[in-house]
Amino acid sequence: MYVVIAYDVSVERVNKVKKFLRKYLNWVQNSLFEGELSEADLEEVKMGLRRIIDEETDMIVIYKLRSEKAMKREIIGTDKSGIEEII
Repeated sequence: MYVVIAYDVSVERVNKVKKFLRKYLNWVQNSLFEGELSEADLEEVKMGLRRIIDEETDMIVIYKLRSEKAMKREIIGTDKSGIEEII
């Protein structure tokens, strides 16, 4: 499945979350990652994020799509990710 993860976490945890997600997904821009994951990998990511964040104050949003072809990506401005357009 294709996954997009956005996060809003406390400053002291931002780099930990970013470093962790880079193991699994492509960094798109500040606080946004995307890429292909299996169900097992997604569960591993969710468990890892739960260990890093404070669920009382931080927020992680996970969007799941059947495939990257199910999403049209449009960029306005400079693409900082280096990921080509997904159609």
